[in-house]
Amino acid sequence: MTSQEELLNKLKDNLLITLGKRVQELREAQGLSQVDLAGKMLGKFDTTNISRIESGRTNPTIFTLFRIAEALEVPLHQILIFEDSK
Repeated sequence: MTSQEELLNKLKDNLLITLGKRVQELREAQGLSQVDLAGKMLGKFDTTNISRIESGRTNPTIFTLFRIAEALEVPLHQILIFEDSK
């Protein structure tokens, strides 16, 4: 793997971890468990997917992020504000 590929992978990993922490922060601020959040989401969504997103182990689609935002009753862009989650 080239150093550029390594850098891109590291950036992606850091972004996914930061995004996951933000989702977790917003969920916990509302006193919701992962089960609660999955239950509030449009359509069927498994709790293990919430866990994978929050731990940065998966790259959620924009539609999944939209569904999370709707369930949390926040604008989609609120999930992408990382400065507040440090």
